[in-house]
Amino acid sequence: MLELTKKKSERSLVGLEIEAGSVAAIEVRSNGSHDLAATAIAPLPPGAFQEGEVIDSDAIAETLRATFAENGLPKRVRLGIANQRVVVRTLRLPAIDDPRELEAAVRFQAEERIPMPIDQAILDHRVVGGVAATEDEGARIDVVVVAARRDMITASLKPLRDAGLHPVGVDLSAFGLIRALGGNGSAADDERGHPSTTLFCNIGDGTNLAVANGRSCLFTRVAPAGPEGIAADLSAGTGLALENARLWLAHVGLAQPLEAIEGDPALIAQVRGALERGASALLDELRLSLDFYGAQEGAVAVERIVLTGPGSVIPGLAEQMAPVLGLPIEVGRPAALAGLDPAAAARLTLSYGLALEA
Repeated sequence: MLELTKKKSERSLVGLEIEAGSVAAIEVRSNGSHDLAATAIAPLPPGAFQEGEVIDSDAIAETLRATFAENGLPKRVRLGIANQRVVVRTLRLPAIDDPRELEAAVRFQAEERIPMPIDQAILDHRVVGGVAATEDEGARIDVVVVAARRDMITASLKPLRDAGLHPVGVDLSAFGLIRALGGNGSAADDERGHPSTTLFCNIGDGTNLAVANGRSCLFTRVAPAGPEGIAADLSAGTGLALENARLWLAHVGLAQPLEAIEGDPALIAQVRGALERGASALLDELRLSLDFYGAQEGAVAVERIVLTGPGSVIPGLAEQMAPVLGLPIEVGRPAALAGLDPAAAARLTLSYGLALEA
């Protein structure tokens, strides 16, 4: 759509991500560049949001209403979605130029490859690559297809609308993650400035995984392992409030010897044990995801791993993972968030990508 005039406020968009423990919102104003205008992170009541889905719509709506009002955020939002009722598949199809014919081909293949009734799903697709024609067959294209249950999308949008917000889009959280960190001179580029094939990991209440080359998503998966589960287990085992359990995870970390950490030695040992078990579960999920991705037709070898999200600020996590996975691992932060403290920047990275133009 061509717009000849546009008010300044209409160029602002808020990327919104909801997790089990908090909501994270970031306003970006786009006018040739992307300017960070406002940020907000607010806690959610326990049980309001679980495993990527809305449980208590009223509680989430009240949190959103108060958070947007207190921080002066505009009401135009793009919401990120990541849960087990979103299915992502990469299809290799004959090269089709006509958009309508391509859409029909995607839908036909999706009915066979996606394990949900297509008439109950919302479908979207993006061409991410291709293979040149050979003597044996014509040119082929690789298409990432996203299918989400329609009722889940409706439930996800309800608290936003009840809070008086105006959703302008729902996006796969993995796509926002890639926009925030992939390509354009980010840490995901190689020494020559060419995009490398990277596994992005947003470690939050679960772990959102995306394999990408530059800004092209090749594979994505949501894994259950994450610091929110570790904190919940620690809280149950020690009697700590959940918020305090989260703070203890960051305090103890995986880097320092136990005797060098201030606090009750018995509690510190419990926290370290919980972190080590959680890190092991996360490593298992990453190995499984890399193996599953690598088994796909036309898979390009992953060259590095970039971590973000709340779990990425746990001291020593990246250093413990690298030798096990055999790939270089680094913590990624968008340059636009450099002025924020590390924990806030980590929590807001995915929201930032959701606020950028798709």
